[in-house]
Amino acid sequence: MPPSCLATWREISLLESTLSVLGWDEQVMLPPAGQAWRGEQSALLAKLVHERLTNPALLESATAYQAARTDDFGRANAKEMLRRIRRAMRIPGRLVEELAKATSRGIHVWQEARKAGQFSQFLPELEAIVRLKREEADCVGWGETPYDALLDEYEPGCTAKEVDRIFSALGPELSRLIAKAPGKTQLPPQGPYPEEQQKDLGWKVALAFGFNDQAGRLDVSAHPFCSGHGPGDCRITTRYNVSDFTQSFFGILHETGHALYEQGLPTAHAGEPWCVATSLGMHESQSRFWENLIGRSRAFWDWCWPSAKEAFSPVLDGYSKTQLLGYINRIEPSYIRVEADETSYNLHILLRYRMEKAMIEGNLKPCDLPGAWNEEFLKSFGLKVTDDREGCLQDVHWSCGGIGYFPTYTIGNLLSAQLGEAIQKELGNWSDALARGEFQPILAWLREKVHRHGRAKSALEICKASTGRPLDHLALIRHLEKVAAGAY
Repeated sequence: MPPSCLATWREISLLESTLSVLGWDEQVMLPPAGQAWRGEQSALLAKLVHERLTNPALLESATAYQAARTDDFGRANAKEMLRRIRRAMRIPGRLVEELAKATSRGIHVWQEARKAGQFSQFLPELEAIVRLKREEADCVGWGETPYDALLDEYEPGCTAKEVDRIFSALGPELSRLIAKAPGKTQLPPQGPYPEEQQKDLGWKVALAFGFNDQAGRLDVSAHPFCSGHGPGDCRITTRYNVSDFTQSFFGILHETGHALYEQGLPTAHAGEPWCVATSLGMHESQSRFWENLIGRSRAFWDWCWPSAKEAFSPVLDGYSKTQLLGYINRIEPSYIRVEADETSYNLHILLRYRMEKAMIEGNLKPCDLPGAWNEEFLKSFGLKVTDDREGCLQDVHWSCGGIGYFPTYTIGNLLSAQLGEAIQKELGNWSDALARGEFQPILAWLREKVHRHGRAKSALEICKASTGRPLDHLALIRHLEKVAAGAY
């Protein structure tokens, strides 16, 4: 018989996973007319979760549990329970319900506004979400900036000051590499690439990487994402462009990396506080690892190119693997973050971080977002934004309340490169194995060093233990130097 706090926590996990399924359905299957009712459903579940988290009996039981446990996983359970309970107790139930309704509606309105390219349609929802997230930050409490209270939910213990330190070291190096870039590269043939063939190729690679198709599925959404709902249910999405198969392909690889992490958590402990990903930065490291360090490498395409040629014949007839590698590893700033090259990608994150931090701190009004975005984009990328679909409307995060999320992408990129160096040091150069389509030794290493720990260790502790040094930007720059030199 588990302690009462763990029994209650399992109920919380079940409720949250049900809420997650509704969120997946909202972006993939929900008819537009069902949005309002879905908002009520989501708000009710969020209320039930909050009521359980803020029940004084749970705090009492969790505190007693903490005092009685001396093992690593027991301490990790107690630490995570108490962290979430204390945070929830600072947030009124009324605010939880308002946020659930606002973000449910926000996602729907964002989808329509993005289709139309009309920021004005989304502005009232964004204003409401920013107002509510600022209120949440005030309830939670903060020191130097209210942004810290929101960032902590995604990257526990991280602060805006630390993010600024990372970007100040990384930014100049990225600008240096971009300045050395040769310019535009030759595009792949402009299709058509039928959606079914795109799906088949991406699915083949996902399965080869280790995705369990009996415990997941692939669907279409306006913005690619991965949604883990518990043991045996992890779903990924992508979007298709019939003129460029690489967009959906790398979207699938990216979300597969997330899914492999979710599927690698110990199912025997599902529902326990520690048995979740350690942070969003570590989660992102897994997606960027499989998408970039593996999926854009020459050795990987030695294996995958014949399948791509077969899937898209005769379109790719006369187009070579070397040309494709030049295209997918180009350094060429562009408008869309999820389609950005590896080197300029982090500049996209820096821009979004600055925008959302300014909105939360009250230094940028949501109504001024398009102008501020377009001005900053021109400075950073040398590109003039003329359509909000390619500008401030392109990402789903703000519509679903994910303010504080964006910096975890860059943290993930740093971690992925550092983990990649450690894997090659321990397993040897992976080129021959990748060329044969042998990915399991790499996945096994990640399962052992990263996935199995959940929140029993922090992201920085996992990084130090598995790579032998603290997190820094040097491995990522070494990797991007190789990309710039054509080694990939």
